[in-house]
Amino acid sequence: MIKAEKLIKSYGTGELELVVLKGLDFEIKTGEFAAIIGPSGSGKSTLLYQLSLLDEPTSGEVILGGVRTGRLSMQEKTDIRLGKLGYVFQDYALLPELTALENVALPIIMQGHTMQESYAKASLALERIGMVDKKHNLPSQLSGGQQQRVSIARAIAHEPQILFADEPTANLDSVNGMRVMEAFRDLHEKSDQTIIMVTHEPEYAAFAERVITLVDGVIVSDERKSVVK
Repeated sequence: MIKAEKLIKSYGTGELELVVLKGLDFEIKTGEFAAIIGPSGSGKSTLLYQLSLLDEPTSGEVILGGVRTGRLSMQEKTDIRLGKLGYVFQDYALLPELTALENVALPIIMQGHTMQESYAKASLALERIGMVDKKHNLPSQLSGGQQQRVSIARAIAHEPQILFADEPTANLDSVNGMRVMEAFRDLHEKSDQTIIMVTHEPEYAAFAERVITLVDGVIVSDERKSVVK
């Protein structure tokens, strides 16, 4: 599904150059749920941004579905991000004046789908993560965990090939954090969704079937394991 080849990301030049990713080589297959972990400053989020085409590597390349993305134009990358990838971040970024259903449907409408089709896809996405009963609630009427689950629904409503999540539980307490992770686990188990998640919490990484550990921009371990049920 996605492959990194000799991936390097640095900032600055000369004596001020900071190399964050140091020649990473690995691939993630279709249907895998992979967690990227490591201490603060290890390059976890930087790596996610390269893999998800939100940033460009200094050298090396990301290959997505057999396509060498370094050869693509900015517009072609934008089209891939909108059509084939989904994103969940720490900040739920829900529009406060829109209901859960409307928040999920809005990006689909903006992609040119009809209102009827957009709302149907949004409702299905909310059902998949167990939030369809809250579809008419405003964000202010939802807990933090519920808001994050709505943001997950928004990210999967257009059926992305890969779902990227950057510290999706960072702003949540332990109870809501676990509920969000259960939503990711159910999504992966029921639909074989490919998920790449950055987290610094071992208990949340335990929900993934594969854990990639970064230290100082280098992969120090890459293991598949039993997952939390």
